[in-house]
This record gives sequence, C-alpha cells and structure tokens, in this order.
Amino acid sequence: MSFSSNVASVQSLPEHAGLSLRGIGKQFDKIRVVEGIDLDVRPGEVVALLGENGAGKSTLSSIIAGVFAPTEGTMTWHGQPYAPTSPGDAIEAGIGLIHQEMRLLPDLSIAENVFVGRLPMRGGKVDRATMNRRAEEQLRRLGLNVPPTRLVRTLRVAAQQQVEIAKALTLQARLLILDEPTAALGGDETERLFAQVDRLRGEGVSFIYISHRLDEIARIADRVMVLRDGKLVARHDSAQLPVNVLVEEMVGRSVERMFPQTSPPGAAVVLEVSQLSSMQGAFRDISFSVRSGEIFGIAGIVGAGRTELVRSIAGADPLSGGTIAVDGRAVTIAGPSDAIDAGLVLVPEDRKAQGVLLDQSVGANIALGNLDRVAPSGWVRKSSVRAFAQAAIQRLGIKGAPQQLVRFLSGGNQQKVVIARWVSRSPKVFILDEPTRGIDVGARAAIYEVVADLARAGMAVIVVSSDLEEVLGLSHRVMVLSRGRQMGILDAAAATNVAVMELATA
Repeated sequence: MSFSSNVASVQSLPEHAGLSLRGIGKQFDKIRVVEGIDLDVRPGEVVALLGENGAGKSTLSSIIAGVFAPTEGTMTWHGQPYAPTSPGDAIEAGIGLIHQEMRLLPDLSIAENVFVGRLPMRGGKVDRATMNRRAEEQLRRLGLNVPPTRLVRTLRVAAQQQVEIAKALTLQARLLILDEPTAALGGDETERLFAQVDRLRGEGVSFIYISHRLDEIARIADRVMVLRDGKLVARHDSAQLPVNVLVEEMVGRSVERMFPQTSPPGAAVVLEVSQLSSMQGAFRDISFSVRSGEIFGIAGIVGAGRTELVRSIAGADPLSGGTIAVDGRAVTIAGPSDAIDAGLVLVPEDRKAQGVLLDQSVGANIALGNLDRVAPSGWVRKSSVRAFAQAAIQRLGIKGAPQQLVRFLSGGNQQKVVIARWVSRSPKVFILDEPTRGIDVGARAAIYEVVADLARAGMAVIVVSSDLEEVLGLSHRVMVLSRGRQMGILDAAAATNVAVMELATA
C-alpha cells in the first residue's frame, strides 16, 4: 500500500495556526527513532496520532512536551519559535502531556499530585482548602468521587489514571497531549473524559490524542496522522475512517481478522466459585464456573469489582466468605502460593508494577515462579535459566533473548513474558486482567492468539477487560458485574454491546 498521496495532499497550515513541526527527527545512539515529521495542530481541534508500539508516537510527544530536544527540525507555537529545554518550559508555554506510564507520587494525596510543582499558596503557606476544592471539582467532572485527601497508593489503576488526567486538565494549557489516556478506563469514564475534551476544545484548547483503541478515534478526533517506523505514512483530514484502513496503515499489511476462531469448550468444569465475597467489600455473593477450554469474560465499568474478584481468586486479596473448587475439589487459598499450587495463575492488570521486574532479564522473569522446576536441587544455574526461558520464548513467540532486560521490550512482548512464566507451569486456570492494556493493534492480535491457544490446550481461561469489544470478541460466555454485584452471565450469542452495558449500568 502506498501512502505518498495521503501525505502529499495536505497543505501546510499557516505558522500562527497553533503548533507547527517541520522536519522533526530524533536519534538515540545512532538509532533513528523519528524522521522528517511535519505536523500541525490548529486551536480547538483534536489530532489523533496513531501507530504501533515503537512507531515513534511517544518520542514525538516527548519532544513537543520538552522531555528531550529533537536532533533536527524546528517547531513554532502560535507563530513564535518553540524549543523547550524541559517539561517546565512546555508547561509555561501552555503545552502539557499526560504520559502513557503514570508519573504519580504514591505517598502524596490526590490533590497534592494534581497540583504538584504549582501548589496554591496563601500567606506563605500551602492553601490546602483551595487545593482540595479545585482538585475535587475536576475529579468529579471525570467521575471519580473520592476524597482529594486520599493517598494515591490506595487507588486502583483506573482511578490513578483519572488523577493523572485531572492533573493535566488543571494546567490551564492551550495544547494537551493525551498519550493512551483511556487505557485504564471503562466506557463511562471514557465518555466523561471526552465530555471534558469537547468542553475545552470549545474554548480553543488543542489536543494531540494517542490511543490503541481505534474505535475512539471517530468519536474524538478531527484529523488523523499515522506513524510507522518513525515516519509519517498517512494523513487524513477526517477521522471517519474504517478501522481496517487505519490498522493496515499502522502495521503496513492487511489484518483480516483481529480475534481468532475458538473451539467449543469441553464439558468438564475446571473452576467453580460459589458465594465469594470480598473482605474489603469490593464484591459480594459471586458464583460462576468455567469449563476446560472455555474463555470466560468478565465485564463491567470501572469500580464494578472485576479486578478485586480475580485478585481474590488468585490469593492476592482476602475473601470474607465463599468457596473455590478446582477440578471438583475444594481448595483453601490464603495467598498467591496456595493459588499457584492449586493450578490458578494471574496475569495482573498493572504489567510494569505487578507483572515483571523491568531491570531483570527475560530469563530471570520467566524463571520467577518456576524455580522449583528450573532449580529442583535449590541451586540456580544460569544455563538452566537460559534453557528454560528459551523454550518459553519459542513457545510464545517473544521477540527477545533470555539475557535481554525486560525494560527494553515492547509492551506486547513484556506481556508475553508474564504469560510465558505461567504457561510454563501448565496451570489449570489462567486469569488475564486487562491483557492488552497499552499494547498496539498488531501485538494485540498476537496476544489474542495466545489466549485462544491457552483454551485450546484445555485450560479454563478468565479474561477481564475494560475494552468491551475485546471481551465480546474472545469469550464463550460473559459475566457482567455492577458495583460489586453479579448482574448476569450471557452466552456469546446474547452478549452484545447493548446487553452488556444495560447490565453493567443497572
């Protein structure tokens, strides 16, 4: 497919039109990450910036936000030369960035995080009343009804993402770069964010919007720019485009089917839970079963108790009541080790914080949780770790070597490392919480195939996702939660967007 006509057809915007980039490139250690980027953002518009992981989106955003300087090219902002040397310079100029990876300070309050570096002062002291009030106002607009004095470390990932968004929206910026802002949000929270974007764009605020959720683009964006391998390969003056067109431009090839075909599940019940209730009150009286070879989806808006439920089944959070049975035998799960011994494993929602050790090798990460197999004698040998990891790497198709640090893998390959660790144990129940969060469309298809392979191998698979299309596309059945209550279990034929959302919002 050729993109030259798409790129060449767009006329350059006048310099006073907001932000203008000309010939922007960036090189790290002789590796060219972005090259020859021309980009314009008018006041009051949303420009979607799309591309696979590694396409250069975050690098380009970081250049605009002053995180680092471009190797070549120039920028102007409202007709004046713009060359920030720090994020502070960009914020002072009126440009803010919401990072894909959250940058919150866990031991400070929500309000302190929202206003960190620019705390409201009165009489030489921090005006906490004003700070808390302004933070609470913005949080409520985003649908997060929690006290602004609450410590960030006590919040779930989705709530932390909303704090990150509130922080950016209070900058009084004239251009905001939103890098995967809805990755941790459900449908209701996403719509609240979009309502705020619509309000601000009406006031002349511009947005650069980066997302792997392509269904959002038509709703929120005015124009679309597509990056691949650090180069701008397509421009569109409208966001009303078929998803398959955007996918093909992003990956450079045709993607005929996103979700793999799955086989009917077996008859044997592998996992059965009855009347489960959370010690913290996040859910109550949850009952369901999962058969061998079945992919069982769990849907619901943020705060429904989905993550808390699977964490409790996996022994990470305590239960106040209920029973869990594996292969017809009741099991007592007092912690993660009990769950692993019973054949229950969990791929957590926060991959970087809970799933991998970023500064350890791929081999060490895969061996973690398998030391009884890697080193049955108690002595861990590098050769054993390498051989064990290499077998898992080949099985999962991980693009990385056993000795490579996980930090330098793409999000999709990091996720495969977590999955590979547990696949190596041949578990009976495989739970995946937000399996494709922050993963590009090409890598998503690969993860979906891995999920289908787990089911084909006879495992009972549970998938929790804020992406409703993902849950519906993968699952044989879908359980819907709302405010910690079980609203119903739908077969694939009955599990439509409308049916799920009616239950999720009941």
